[in-house]
Amino acid sequence: MRFAYYDRLSPAQKRTYRRSDELGALALPPDVDCGTIVASVRESLASDRRAPLQRACQALCDELTAGYHVPPVRLLVLARRPSDDYGELHGLYEPEEGRRIARITVWMRTAAKQQVVAFKSFVRTVVHEVAHHLDYELFALDETFHTEGFYKRESSLANALFAQEAARQGGAAPECASTGRSRE
Repeated sequence: MRFAYYDRLSPAQKRTYRRSDELGALALPPDVDCGTIVASVRESLASDRRAPLQRACQALCDELTAGYHVPPVRLLVLARRPSDDYGELHGLYEPEEGRRIARITVWMRTAAKQQVVAFKSFVRTVVHEVAHHLDYELFALDETFHTEGFYKRESSLANALFAQEAARQGGAAPECASTGRSRE
């Protein structure tokens, strides 16, 4: 299924959209384990501390970009989300231009009530913006569109990160099917 805006795209943009849509789920790079970093994101967000949150998010971006062998991205965490008649802005990806490194900006508080954003929503926002970066740098797309393929990549990557964090937080060891005992 194509999103409604597809019909307004140029022929070249439609080709890019279709290519993006064909790219499905995205696995974490081999040997990349961000469980501890994601736990740091959780802790920093829960304690409402912007500077440690920004460091943890930057570390997450650094691990992912190094793992995928793409250029780095600079991440900035700001306090309150901007909003207008269309709603709140959760995150913003600005591609590399000239000598400026690509940049991701995310906000840790909602616009209306100024509450700290829920952990999973916040991490998904960071991953969403990283997925835009990967569209340009890993998949060499001319533009980055919100396609079903894009959302599959975003979701698979976020879910893999949440699973790594759960494993680091002492998730139960998998049970053996025959005995019901934990494998150690």
